[in-house]
Amino acid sequence: MKKAIIGKKLGMTQVFTPEGAVIPVTVVEAGPCPVVQVKNNEKDGYEAVVVAFDKQKAQRVNKPRTGAFKKAGVDTYRVLKEFRFDNSADYSLGQEIKADIFAEGDKVDVTGTTRGRGFTGVIQRWNQHRLKMTHGTGPVHREVGSMSANSTPSRVFKNKNMPGHYGVERVTIQNLDIVKVDTSRNILLVKGCIPGPKGSVVTIREAVKR
Repeated sequence: MKKAIIGKKLGMTQVFTPEGAVIPVTVVEAGPCPVVQVKNNEKDGYEAVVVAFDKQKAQRVNKPRTGAFKKAGVDTYRVLKEFRFDNSADYSLGQEIKADIFAEGDKVDVTGTTRGRGFTGVIQRWNQHRLKMTHGTGPVHREVGSMSANSTPSRVFKNKNMPGHYGVERVTIQNLDIVKVDTSRNILLVKGCIPGPKGSVVTIREAVKR
């Protein structure tokens, strides 16, 4: 991987091509992300770069992170992520990664945490069908349905689709296009939708399966 950045999802809008076609885009505030730590093979066993995002009050950051920020000579931040760049040795402490590392037309993979939907039934959670509305079925028509056989095996098989907590999962959408880059405001316009609600933190990397 050669380039990646941390960002915040701001919402969705649309842009028009010169031909008049409408492109739905997600607006992402990408960076700036200062480099907090540079790892190398001699000391850490592998090469990586630790970057920060979203400034935070100093009193809300624990002591180990505060020490890392002080050593790098940067302000305190809320989010820390590690990227294994191919050229990790080219980065230095305090260096900022900004949205201009991407260009219009780049293919990217976007990773985020999906919106939480609380406790949901099998129809919303697993896209199952409801039961019949007649012939003695009911009074509940949205329940899970048959659980298992009676005496054999006398138990419910593992991994059966059941009601439960839905959402708040790490999801990656691959091969999205960068429609526009606003370097003055560190804004990326990504074609289509990306995981997570407004204000959630996302990671944008160059596409793996271009």
